[in-house]
Amino acid sequence: MTKPGYRIDPADPEAFRRAFHELADACLDRVAQARELPWIAKPADMAETVALVSDEPGLGEAELFAMMRGEVMPYATGNTHPRFFGWVHGTGQPVGVAAEMVAAAMNSNLGGRDHGAMAVEQAVIDWSQRQAGLPEGASGVLTTGTSQATILALSAARMKLFGDAVRKDGIAGLGRIRVYSVTGAHACIEKAMEVMGHGSRAVRHIPQGPDGAMDMEALEAAIAEDRAARILPMAVVGTAGSVNTGTFDRLDAIAGLCGREGLWFHVDGAFGFWAVLAEDPWRELVRGVDRADSIAADFHKWIGVPYDCGMVLIRDGDLHRRTFSTRPAYLEGQGAGLGGGETWFTDYGLELSRGFRALKVWAAIKAAGVPALSATITDNCRQATLMAELIEASEVLELAQPVQANVCCFYLTRGEASAVATALQLSGEAVFSTTTLNGRECLRAAIVNHRTTEEDIRLAVAAVEREVLAVEV
Repeated sequence: MTKPGYRIDPADPEAFRRAFHELADACLDRVAQARELPWIAKPADMAETVALVSDEPGLGEAELFAMMRGEVMPYATGNTHPRFFGWVHGTGQPVGVAAEMVAAAMNSNLGGRDHGAMAVEQAVIDWSQRQAGLPEGASGVLTTGTSQATILALSAARMKLFGDAVRKDGIAGLGRIRVYSVTGAHACIEKAMEVMGHGSRAVRHIPQGPDGAMDMEALEAAIAEDRAARILPMAVVGTAGSVNTGTFDRLDAIAGLCGREGLWFHVDGAFGFWAVLAEDPWRELVRGVDRADSIAADFHKWIGVPYDCGMVLIRDGDLHRRTFSTRPAYLEGQGAGLGGGETWFTDYGLELSRGFRALKVWAAIKAAGVPALSATITDNCRQATLMAELIEASEVLELAQPVQANVCCFYLTRGEASAVATALQLSGEAVFSTTTLNGRECLRAAIVNHRTTEEDIRLAVAAVEREVLAVEV
């Protein structure tokens, strides 16, 4: 038995180093082979293989790392592959592997205090605010993703509407409130209202217009109707890239209406926000995002940061801080030393203990550079347009709706979309997900992968056609 203070660190640092280098090489091999590594099904007995047993003695590092290499790492989601189009899964940049290693070695807590990791997160937030076009005085904080960011944004919206007392008095005396979003908006909006205590019925879905965007006349009518019923409108959520079909609300129009009606304007831009980096005409899809009161977006989608990392940006930085800041005695700041520092990110969100997510974002932006990120996002939009063209030219596929940016949905003339999706996933050729539009099941491709090429698009569509043609009539 080792003595106190020495029980867990490697007993043989050099043996640990050798085993670690072997594991690092395996990770780099996987990164280098990403274009040839599709999703593969995990073994039937994997739960037993990775089970943790009570009173189990520790493994040696070499044995543990070998287990990671051989029995865990091969069975990933497969989203690093260039023909992974399912759901909206980012592919991750190779530099993220190095950034995660450095972040783990530093093991910094970004809840607060005065250390270098805090400066890196602030740099990421400042850069993101500039991309959004937000003014001086705006603020932000990195989150696990857009779902968490939405809770933070709508909490600030509630604070703006009801004042600082809501933090102590709660919601019992507030009455019914309303948040508006387009039909098909992400479920995280309803989840946020549930977590905040207002319930999912506080969200009112506004029908889409012919272009898939929120019907502005219907929105105005809904606001007037709710006010007449003594339901207090609080916020309108503009969707920048719906998770289902990739459509965009007209953000500029929503901003104008919110200004006239005195409502908070939040943008759900989980992946679509990053169209701010695209070339025209796709950049035009997010015109008006600079007028938002809050923006939620993910870095682990179109920017290619390893999971997980999202952000919230809030126009009124003082309001943002007042919404969440709590400093008990043990968190009081110092004038100097580690306990100093002007910005403590715990004052801007729910987490006190926060990992160094910012390093992998900072590294991804630094390594690729904005021009390459812009070109990749634009490439993906062009690839979705190509997919739509191939589908329209096909005798066995039918485009479900026009492509706006990087999401393409299409029907099969025969067979089941889910069966075709499963077949292609199991073969390793391509990953599509499925959804239902106009009462019909369809395949859905969300292209956010920096490795995807036009050839990948052609191969994936051809594979779908082959599977459809194989269905007996």
